[in-house]
Amino acid sequence: MENWRLGELKKLLEENDKDEFVRYAIAQEYLKADEYQKAIEAFEILKDMNPNYIGLYYHLGGAQAEIEDFSGALNTYNTGIYIAQSLNDQHALAELMNAKTNLELEL
Repeated sequence: MENWRLGELKKLLEENDKDEFVRYAIAQEYLKADEYQKAIEAFEILKDMNPNYIGLYYHLGGAQAEIEDFSGALNTYNTGIYIAQSLNDQHALAELMNAKTNLELEL
């Protein structure tokens, strides 16, 4: 059964399917529900809409790692690192590099 927040977010998305924040929030709700494949799909749509939406890479990589798509997760982290560098977003860069290093240490 779908949670209330996810239902409300989907209604908002119906009103404006280009709302990147709503798409991000939907993906986050899927993560909270441990629905990793749905979260991945939602993040991928957002990435297609705006590859510079830097916050998605950390969470997309994490979801990919949860389903044991380790090469996908590493690729996502690498892409996010590249974009964070190009945007000069030091906070996102540090988080993504840390996530990538932690995953590499687990493998």
